[in-house]
Amino acid sequence: MKLTDQLPEPTAGDPDPDALFEAFVEWTLSLGIELYPAQEEALMEVVTGANVILSTPTGSGKSMVATGAHFAALAEGKRSFYTAPIKALVSEKFFSLVDVFGAENVGMMTGDSSVNADAPIICCTAEILANIALRDGADADVDQVVMDEFHFYAEPDRGWAWQVPLLELPRAQFVLMSATLGDVSFFEKDLTRRTGRSTAVVTSAERPIPLNFRYAKTPLHETIEELLSGQQAPVYVVHFNQAAALEQAQALMSVKVASREQRDAIAEALGDFRFTAGFGKTLSRLVRHGIGVHHAGMLPKYRRLVEQLAQAGLLKIICGTDTLGVGINVPIRTVLITGLTKYDGVRTRHLKAREFHQIAGRAGRAGYDTAGFVVVQAPEHEIENERALAKAGDDPKKKRKVVRKKAPEGFVSWSEKTFDKLVEAEPEPLRSSFTVSHSMLLNVINRPGDAFAAMRHLLEDNHEDRASQRKHILRAIAIYRALRAADVVEQLDAPDEQGRRVRVTVDLQFDFALNQPLSPFALAAIELLDTESPSYPLDVLSVIESTLDNPRQVLSQQQFKARGEAVAQMKADGIEYDERMELLEDITHPKPLEELLEAAYETYRKGHPWVGEHELSPKSVARDMYERAMNFVEFVNHYGLARSEGLVLRYLADVYKALRHTVPDDAKTEELTDIIEWLGELVRQVDSSLLDEWEKLRHPGVDPAQAAPAEPERVTRNTRAFRVQVRNALFRRVELAALRRYEQLGELDGEDGWDADAWADALEDYYDEHDEIGTGPDARGPHLLMITEESDRWRVRQIFADPAGDHDWGISAEVDLAASDEEGHAVLRVTDVGQL
Repeated sequence: MKLTDQLPEPTAGDPDPDALFEAFVEWTLSLGIELYPAQEEALMEVVTGANVILSTPTGSGKSMVATGAHFAALAEGKRSFYTAPIKALVSEKFFSLVDVFGAENVGMMTGDSSVNADAPIICCTAEILANIALRDGADADVDQVVMDEFHFYAEPDRGWAWQVPLLELPRAQFVLMSATLGDVSFFEKDLTRRTGRSTAVVTSAERPIPLNFRYAKTPLHETIEELLSGQQAPVYVVHFNQAAALEQAQALMSVKVASREQRDAIAEALGDFRFTAGFGKTLSRLVRHGIGVHHAGMLPKYRRLVEQLAQAGLLKIICGTDTLGVGINVPIRTVLITGLTKYDGVRTRHLKAREFHQIAGRAGRAGYDTAGFVVVQAPEHEIENERALAKAGDDPKKKRKVVRKKAPEGFVSWSEKTFDKLVEAEPEPLRSSFTVSHSMLLNVINRPGDAFAAMRHLLEDNHEDRASQRKHILRAIAIYRALRAADVVEQLDAPDEQGRRVRVTVDLQFDFALNQPLSPFALAAIELLDTESPSYPLDVLSVIESTLDNPRQVLSQQQFKARGEAVAQMKADGIEYDERMELLEDITHPKPLEELLEAAYETYRKGHPWVGEHELSPKSVARDMYERAMNFVEFVNHYGLARSEGLVLRYLADVYKALRHTVPDDAKTEELTDIIEWLGELVRQVDSSLLDEWEKLRHPGVDPAQAAPAEPERVTRNTRAFRVQVRNALFRRVELAALRRYEQLGELDGEDGWDADAWADALEDYYDEHDEIGTGPDARGPHLLMITEESDRWRVRQIFADPAGDHDWGISAEVDLAASDEEGHAVLRVTDVGQL
């Protein structure tokens, strides 16, 4: 039975609330789901039109209440919005609701994707809804708002987006949901005052799956072995950084986690899943042993694989980070928390009650478990003390002689008392995080009506205390004056036909503050470039990269590598230590076009003051990979980014999408189009899910049988992109030959008979004639690459750019097409290095 089959026939009057409730319950029963009392209470309130604040434990079915709320709104001909804090959760909910309500009834907006935006049910990030509320105010086409993970209201940088809809949408019905809300009496009164609706608070301390808490004073590996033998797996071992999670997983390889039969079942489930070199090989060994790893730095396909194996009951242990508190789809019986402190970017501190309960709440699987288990590890010094006392036995003299270890200096410790307090503590009250920005003012000014009255309402009737409100008012005045000075807004002598006394003088795209806010600047900067320059394609790439968020781990490793190489060179040049340290301060990650871009940005900002809220960041990640002629695995290995390869790939996918969507067609030269095709194919071959889902969003109603395959299509299928891969593979060798790095060339081609000595011998005659091999943009050009395509292989020759311009030296190779499809990148064998 489909839920849409339960919709009442259109009538002159509104549907009966009791009939709506009964229709929804009938549908849940058809699925074999019996609603919990808290779910029934919340849904009864929803169908009567009340606001609902739903504060129930994880696993208590808040998603089902959200579905019921959308059903009620759809039945009444109203438009409902579902918001979540991260795009992945929004996307997941979108596809889930499409299954329930049909593709025609569900749309999505996340800032970089928009699908069926006029649908009656919209899934979006909180920022998108806040933007709509600011732009349209009380007239916004929003009748109902379901806000998931509402505790993000207190997030310092993003909390404004959860507050603005409450302030600006008085006609809407609100359903606020979280497992860790704390005292909500303020929101109950505030919502009723603003919307004129009654507000029901539905709480339940009763978990469908009760939790058992324990404080462990045994070493971590012993605790895990005890949980495994006590039938308390799957166990999610929580760490507060990615490195510790992977190290612990590898340490557990010595423990017998899975039986022979279980390992065979894992191997069968893996089938021909493609693990790439580096972290992929490590993960392959771990999962075959029954151990998973799960954190944000992994490739999406690896995280999804771990989730699927766990759901099939094949993984007994998963080592991951505390990100499991937000929407991770892994069935867990036991949560084992390795510590009660975390580094928050500023300092190491104890977990807050909300954080602790978010993590602990993931234990226990509805429909599988009768109880969930939460175990917290004592600090190592406390465990050692406990073992020493146990060794002393019941002898008082021996106990007195035990020298108790103290926590290491600077270590933020915790104890069983800390644990007990967190278990008993209620989540901290949510604190307002309202902020004022250029985009807020521009949105309000752009709406019909009196912008001054609208801003006064926002600034004086938000959830801040009076002192904070005064600061916001002063900031808003300063922003308004800057907008006036830049002629971005103008004050009118008399209200216009839409009642505006002040208006915006420039066109603002709907999501100008959300979807790459510096994209308009990128368009302006691209116009400054010379299309005839050999470096034009890569310069366009640099413009786009400068407008994207920084992949911090990559930039940090680039700087580390650059400084290491600089130190080696300075030592060789005999530069003293103190001078070396001073010179190192100026060495950072590569920043192509930095001076041009920053000068252009300053000029652009004078006419578009709001871009000042978004930092321009010249960098070279995609360009660096291309210029080094590396594939994904080579780039990750070069910078030691195995633990962050998921972040690297997401960044490259963002670059690809920004190139496709931001760069005008008339600015795309053949060479630039080659780069775009190469980058898209690179991302697709490493993990097709990042682009497949992006494309799938455009056709959400497609039959699953016609969905994209789990593995990407043949890499040789996209001839244009494959040519670039071949060119890069050859040019990688050209660059190494230019640097006379014969050992590295030997590592690439030693198995084919071209070891370091063979390369050195082959190039000796070249260097007798010429001083160098060119590696600039001209040297990479297509005119120096010859390709003869055959059915099963390509015969290729990369010609050297020699100083004399003779172009009679080069590298000859054969490209194995079948092996390339198998590996997902160009596989070639060097056949000759020499003169034609």
